[in-house]
Amino acid sequence: MTRACPARPTPLARCRCRSSFLMLPATWSTARHNRCEDKAMLLIGYGNPGRGDDGLGPAFSEGMSARGLPGLEVDTDYQLVAEHAFALSEQDIVIFVDAEIGGEDSFSFREILVGTPDAMGSHSLTPRTVLSLCQTLYGTAPRAYVLGISGYEYGEVKEGLSERAKANLAEAEAFFLDWQAEQTSNLELAHA
Repeated sequence: MTRACPARPTPLARCRCRSSFLMLPATWSTARHNRCEDKAMLLIGYGNPGRGDDGLGPAFSEGMSARGLPGLEVDTDYQLVAEHAFALSEQDIVIFVDAEIGGEDSFSFREILVGTPDAMGSHSLTPRTVLSLCQTLYGTAPRAYVLGISGYEYGEVKEGLSERAKANLAEAEAFFLDWQAEQTSNLELAHA
């Protein structure tokens, strides 16, 4: 009769760029580490493209994805859910992009901090709640920002943005491209 050798605990490795991110050595590869070195910035555009201007978030993320910006990972979704907290845990910076109802300007941009999460429901979560979940579940949270793009037509079931929303989208894209280039430069200095 042969006896099985007791399994030894698998040691964990730390990514040099993200001291709080632990991973099993078998999953720690050069490709994975290069992603850290390529700057970890995530953009999540969310909303419903089938509800007129509510599709501003997805339209923004699709536009940024098509540009293939270095150091920027792009995600598009209908709504924020608890599973997004894991994606945030691997990032240095996250930008949530959504349509904004009643905005006075073409877009708004603000930083959000980890704090008391907004009310949690089963339908969708707010950016602050996802950020707080990330901190609670993974012990880390990225710098986080919300880019709200003003929209005007939400009531009907229709695809496509209103002309005013398209103009706001273009202004938000121009702002973001400048901001993202500056942040990428800052991250390169921090990771050097």
